[in-house]
Amino acid sequence: MYRKDRSILLKGSSSALYNNLSVLPLPAKQLTHFATVHSSTVNMVSASADGLSLSHRQLQAKEGSLGVSTSFVTQAAWCVLPSRILLVLTSQKGIQMYEADGSIMVYWHALDASESSPGQAVFARGIAASGQRFVCVGTSLGHVLVFDIPCKGTNITLSEVLEEHQGAITDIAAELCEQPEGSIDLVTADDSGGLCAWRSGEEFQLASKVPASGCPCSSVRLWNGVIVAGYGSGQIRLYEAASGTLRAEVAAHARWIYALDVAPLSGKLLSGAEDSFVTVWRLTCNPDTEGIEIGHCQTECVTDTQICGARFCDPEGRAFALTGYDLSEIIRYVQL
Repeated sequence: MYRKDRSILLKGSSSALYNNLSVLPLPAKQLTHFATVHSSTVNMVSASADGLSLSHRQLQAKEGSLGVSTSFVTQAAWCVLPSRILLVLTSQKGIQMYEADGSIMVYWHALDASESSPGQAVFARGIAASGQRFVCVGTSLGHVLVFDIPCKGTNITLSEVLEEHQGAITDIAAELCEQPEGSIDLVTADDSGGLCAWRSGEEFQLASKVPASGCPCSSVRLWNGVIVAGYGSGQIRLYEAASGTLRAEVAAHARWIYALDVAPLSGKLLSGAEDSFVTVWRLTCNPDTEGIEIGHCQTECVTDTQICGARFCDPEGRAFALTGYDLSEIIRYVQL
């Protein structure tokens, strides 16, 4: 069971965007970093374990290295690679990569508006680190841009563009658990409900594909070879990543799901939605049937709050945080 803990105040509110909360735990420093997006600003806060010591920073996303104008930010997320941690921002103009604390921009990639149809929105959305040195970012064209990240410095290169999706990318997630080399380690989702599972490497390989369902897949996770997908219908579906076979389905929420997260060491699943409810589930693998099962653990109502971001704060899932549209705080829950 979880109980509500001390909330963390933000310098600004959160926009109604999918997956609008990123959490970076730093156990060695006994700190946790949080980031949410509002318009062209990223609200960042570093909190001690008890939530009493806070350090705030607001990052204003600029267009290009010259910072000539601001652009509407669609997502901010930390990408943790073995050699470094980057804070990645996506916007209507392009993709910005910063050092983890947001102090220095190390890379800027502009989106080409000429590639889109007249009247079609242009933006980037969906961020995940993959493998040993890649960061993957989605676009409104349905493309997934794969960036090769050096151990240090600014020599970041666009190494590949994945073009399997027909709709705008909504979310991207990497495998959360240790898997044998050559295993599926990335999943991408789009606005029409389509899913693609990939094997990363010098060239990314498509492993399986779930066809579009007509309902947007707003949030996705990959855990132990299982794709966990949340939809605008309020449903959560579990697919076998290797084959794309549907293994389980649950009517989790009454309205649009905005965020999913999985605690890799415990198999706990967190879902937050427009209906003001956040729910903790448990994923288990049944050795007899070799199937995946989902069970309900706890549901909390955050009154009059359209939840737009929810994340576990540690790999075991002992605590989680959430935020909502027009909410200027991060609400935390801890395990009893």
